[in-house]
Amino acid sequence: MKKDIHPQYRPVVFKDFSCDFAILSRSTMKTTENIEWTDGKSYPLVRLEISSGSHPFFTGKQKLLDSAGRVEKFNRKYATRPTN
Repeated sequence: MKKDIHPQYRPVVFKDFSCDFAILSRSTMKTTENIEWTDGKSYPLVRLEISSGSHPFFTGKQKLLDSAGRVEKFNRKYATRPTN
């Protein structure tokens, strides 16, 4: 391998702040923040908006954020109509 062309592969903590879910993995992502992990060591921190800890597919909990009746409008438009 050529020297100085590959990104640094290191342990990184990925944390979903919406549900306080964190996982320690390895990545090449660059970060400016650090967090102390349960082993007492400090690791780079990557903030996540959604993860398996908060995604409805993995949690089984569906959250509908309806703005301006869009869900009802969709349901009215694509509702199955009874056949005569």
